[in-house]
Amino acid sequence: MNDSESITTQLSTVEEWTGALAESKGSPGGGAGTGVMLSIAASLTSMVAGYTEAEKSQQEELAGIHSRARELRQTALQLADDDASASNAFGAAFRLDPGPEREEAIHRASVDAAKASAVLGERALDAIEDLGWLASNGNPALIADVVVGFGALRAAIAGARTNVSFDLASLTSAGAALEEVREQHPQLWNTVGRLSDALDRIDQLTADVDEKAAPTEAL
Repeated sequence: MNDSESITTQLSTVEEWTGALAESKGSPGGGAGTGVMLSIAASLTSMVAGYTEAEKSQQEELAGIHSRARELRQTALQLADDDASASNAFGAAFRLDPGPEREEAIHRASVDAAKASAVLGERALDAIEDLGWLASNGNPALIADVVVGFGALRAAIAGARTNVSFDLASLTSAGAALEEVREQHPQLWNTVGRLSDALDRIDQLTADVDEKAAPTEAL
């Protein structure tokens, strides 16, 4: 499996996929890596949920967390591959000869890439409170896994936030000013702010349980 276009998160081994990521080809790249980090966070959420025994009043909530995490694990990998495809189009647009066709291709590819990263970021936002619930109510023996999950989720959100912002800014290469970009794509623009706020929320949740997860730091 040497053809980079045949490397996908869903069908490749970890060795094959990370090997493709290490190549200077841009696809898979940071956006696809963001999807993989989200899948890791979802996987750890699912594992901790599976090891958690809840009170009767919380069993339905726990079952929902477990179900959503299992679904997100697979969805995130698909989103990683979608982002890799968007990245290919993005790179191809910038390789075109200068002219109207290049400007139009850059605009289209930048918006598509921003949308792909925004979708990934939105799914990551949905996962924060589920993992936060497990931080408070999950099996205490797995609190370290929860914190690792927070780390993976933070990486996913930080990646999505940066990619959406960068892709929007790339529209200036096609002649638009940033103010115009904000007016033309308000939803994507606002997504960047929401993802930035989410980083603070994850940091708070992580700090709340860090002493339990890493008790040697208290000495």
